[in-house]
Amino acid sequence: MLTKREFDKYCKNLFDVCEYPAVKYKIASDFLGENDSNSNVRELHENFLKSDIVEELYQMQNADGNWGRLFSKDYSAKDKFPTTMVALERCLYIGLKLDDRDILIAALDYLEEFLQGTNREKLYNKNERAVPWQMADIATMVERIKPYNSLCDRLWGEWFYIASQAFADGEYSYERDKSAQHEVLWTREKRLVPLPVTFLLGRRKDMPEKLENDMLHYFGGHAYENGYFWDKAPMRLPETFIGDKTRRWFHAIKYINQFRNSSEYLSETVEWLINNRNSDGLWDYGTQTKDPWGYFGYFSTNRNYKHNKVVDCTMEVLSVFDTYLKNNGEE
Repeated sequence: MLTKREFDKYCKNLFDVCEYPAVKYKIASDFLGENDSNSNVRELHENFLKSDIVEELYQMQNADGNWGRLFSKDYSAKDKFPTTMVALERCLYIGLKLDDRDILIAALDYLEEFLQGTNREKLYNKNERAVPWQMADIATMVERIKPYNSLCDRLWGEWFYIASQAFADGEYSYERDKSAQHEVLWTREKRLVPLPVTFLLGRRKDMPEKLENDMLHYFGGHAYENGYFWDKAPMRLPETFIGDKTRRWFHAIKYINQFRNSSEYLSETVEWLINNRNSDGLWDYGTQTKDPWGYFGYFSTNRNYKHNKVVDCTMEVLSVFDTYLKNNGEE
C-alpha cells in the first residue's frame, strides 16, 4: 500500500541522484509541497526557469503564443513540438506556472482567442461534432492553465448539463447523452462528442460527488478493463515492467487516476509500480517505441539517454503516485 511517507522517500531518492533543475524543482514544489518562501525552493525555481527545457519552450514559441498547429500534426515538418497542445502538455507537466517567463501567459492569450471567436486560425470542421469537440479540448487546457477561467463558464455549464443527463439514473445512457448533445450542441449525428471528463473534473467542487463516482465506474472501469485508445488494460498488467510499450500503459492509468476513489481500479497497479523499482529504488521502463503524437514527458535535453530514461520514467511514476494520494486520501 502506498503511503505519503513512502512517496516522500521515493521523491527524495530521485532528488538526491538527479541534478536536472526541472526534476529538483518539481519534486520540491509539486510533490513535496515546499513553498517558494523557502530560500532553497526559490533557488531551485530560478535554476528551473534558466534550464535547457524551459529555454527550449521559450525560444521555440511563436510570437502569437503557439508552437505551430494547435491540434493537427504537420507531417511535412520535423518540429520539436508536433502540435501546440503537445507543447502545452509539456509546460504543465514539468511544472511551469502562469507567470514563469510569460510562456503560459502568451499561450493562454492564444487559446482564449478561440473561446472569444477572434483567433484567425481555423479549426477542423469536416463534420458537426468537430468544432464542439475541439472547443471542449481548448477549454480543458485553458482551465488547466488558469482554473475557473470565466471564458469557460458557459462551456462547462453546458457539458455539466450533458453529463448530468447522460448519468441521470446513475448508469451511462447513450440515448440520453445523444439527446442532450443534440439539444445543447445542435448536432444531429448518431456519433457523439466524448464527454470531456478532465474539463468537468477541473471544477469538481461544483459537481455532485455521485456524478463523479458514476463517471469513475463507467469511464474508469472501461479503461481498467479495455485500456484507453492504443493502450493496454491495467487489469492485465504484464509480468515484467521493462518493455518497449510500457510507457503507453500510463495513458490508461492516468485517465483512471484523475477520478477520486481511483484506488478502486488502480490499487493493484500502484502495487505493481512499487514492486518494479530497480536496484537503485528508481524506475526504468527501458527503450520505448515512438508515440504517435510526440512524447512530452522528458526533463532535460541532455543526451545521456540511459540516465534520462530512468529520470523520465521515475518522474512519470511519481506523478501517478502524487495524483493517486491526493484523490484517495492516503496518508
